[in-house]
Amino acid sequence: MTVLPDDGLSLAAEFSDATREQWQRLVAGVLSKSGKDVEGAAAEDALTTTLEDGLRVRPLYAAGDTASDPGFPGFAPFVRSGRPEGNTLGGWDVRQRHTTADGGAVLTDLENGVTSLWLVVGEGGMPVSSLGRVLDGVYLDLAPVVLDAGCEVEDAARELLRLYEERGVAKEAARGSLGADPLGFEARTGRSFDFAPVAGLARRCAEQYPGLRALTVDALPYHEAGGSAAQELGCSLATGVAYLRQLTEAGLSVEQACGQLEFRYAATADQFLTIAKLRAARRLWARVAEVCGAGGAGAQTQHAVTSSVMMTRRDPWVNMLRTTVATLAAGVGGAESVTVLPFDHALGLPDAFARRIARNTSTILIEESHLSRVIDPAGGSWYVERLTDELAQAGWEFFQGIERTGGQADALRSGRLGRELAATWEARSAKLAKRREPITGVSEFPNLTEKPVVREPATEQPAGGLPRVRRDDAFEALRARSDAHLAATGTRPRIFLATLGPAAAHTARATFAANLFQAGGIEPVMEGTFEESGASEACLCSSDALYEEQAEARAEELGSLGARHVFLAGRPAAHAGVDSYVFAGCDAVAVLSATLDRMGVS
Repeated sequence: MTVLPDDGLSLAAEFSDATREQWQRLVAGVLSKSGKDVEGAAAEDALTTTLEDGLRVRPLYAAGDTASDPGFPGFAPFVRSGRPEGNTLGGWDVRQRHTTADGGAVLTDLENGVTSLWLVVGEGGMPVSSLGRVLDGVYLDLAPVVLDAGCEVEDAARELLRLYEERGVAKEAARGSLGADPLGFEARTGRSFDFAPVAGLARRCAEQYPGLRALTVDALPYHEAGGSAAQELGCSLATGVAYLRQLTEAGLSVEQACGQLEFRYAATADQFLTIAKLRAARRLWARVAEVCGAGGAGAQTQHAVTSSVMMTRRDPWVNMLRTTVATLAAGVGGAESVTVLPFDHALGLPDAFARRIARNTSTILIEESHLSRVIDPAGGSWYVERLTDELAQAGWEFFQGIERTGGQADALRSGRLGRELAATWEARSAKLAKRREPITGVSEFPNLTEKPVVREPATEQPAGGLPRVRRDDAFEALRARSDAHLAATGTRPRIFLATLGPAAAHTARATFAANLFQAGGIEPVMEGTFEESGASEACLCSSDALYEEQAEARAEELGSLGARHVFLAGRPAAHAGVDSYVFAGCDAVAVLSATLDRMGVS
């Protein structure tokens, strides 16, 4: 009898190690059942997912999937954290965004978990003159303030510094950022402003306010124009380098210039890509600082913001789930500050409930999930380390492309950057239209009976530069057409789902078809007859075997009853009377738009 060590965990020691080849053979066996005849490495490749920027996610990572040494937290290349302690001393800074002069909302946030304020001032936000009123009752020596004032940054900064002095805040106690970002403003608006006042603010902060930064390197304009993760990284590096050049030319040392920058990135519901992006950003900026001779000043300070691109207008409650995953990713990725956009952000000004959920998202992850108690929780994962390395390489390549052709300002003004971002978004839009990238509540599992969430309109944001896109744009346009038809006629446009055979034969395809048509605001009707449905179009739903037996006759019957167009849910095949097909991977947006056109829904 074999006596096992008394640790209770040694059972695996009784078995020999499995090999990758054994695993690949098992994968090949499973794939063969679905009609894919592949072996060895090809079987593994069949399960590989291609992301933007040419990144490929494999189904299995092992110790042989090496990446660059991430180092230790607080030491170059700062992949694991910009600080030795990471966020372990109290979690990340919970930073709430405010665009209106609502001092009550500001105090409510600070009294209930928010630890810093992000104030949008000037065009698209609150007036500069309202800062004193908005910050009335705020302990400015305890709550960092981050300004976002566009071209009015000089006036806004002057007012904030005046408030510090008026309220007796010691210069060394002032914390936050004046938020100057000339290139970010130009990306948003197409307009530029003089950098000289910004350099003056940076010099003043460096010399008098050790806890206050003057500039923000905001990568959100590029993310919100449809850019990929690598493009977002490349643009942030190019912007940061441009600011370093201008600040050192104005007399600041490289170390002082680096210390005046805070970087802002989008956090999406793709948690691993977000984690890798934040880790890669720190590595890349450390390399820039090293080349510039900044010594130990290469730790990038990061502010992560949950992505507005992923936020939907339909079924906005799902946004709570998206922002939770994004916040988790931002925290795991090591961002020092995190802003959770309220779930109703895409609909207008958030209400008190939405702001409460937003701030509590971080609180739960910090206090109840204990997410910040470990520095770089994803560190050491073969997948995360490899993804970080590959994304860093892609971001660096994009950055070099910008630098080779004149830098960030020239890339913006020539339109070259806008075209590259547009090309990326066009490719992604094709995936969204085909539902290869699903949007829960919009392109998948939509709810046509949901009660609309109505909010007070938000202040119009500056425009004129790069566009702002959303994942739900194409489907939102279709749903708006359906809404207008409902308002005018009292009913939504309808399609009759003609099921063939028993439920086991048609349920899967009927469910698929119902989801697809509802994504465009077209109500599927399955009960009763075609004449009773009030529909002008029909869709056959069943198995391939029953299609062979019954599809042609049923399609001809529907045509004789007045169906102007007959779909079949399944891959195209030769069936008389069937006008077109809907199937996984078809261009749902094109199908739905053409269907609404035929129905006379403008």
